[in-house]
Amino acid sequence: ERRRQRSLPILLTVDEAADLLRTTRRAIYAMIGRSQLPGVVRVRRRVLLRTDDLLHWLEQKSAPSLEER
Repeated sequence: ERRRQRSLPILLTVDEAADLLRTTRRAIYAMIGRSQLPGVVRVRRRVLLRTDDLLHWLEQKSAPSLEER
């Protein structure tokens, strides 16, 4: 997992975040609009997401596997 974090940029575009979460850019914008995604950075009209915040949020949302129980 550390290797994956190193290979990702510090800030992700909406398209990159959608690829990472395996969803559409429309869903990402909807989640941003509902304040459901962390690490949103707005630079003028551009919307970026902090990789570390997004990956941490994703880890918190994941359910434990059967082996971890």
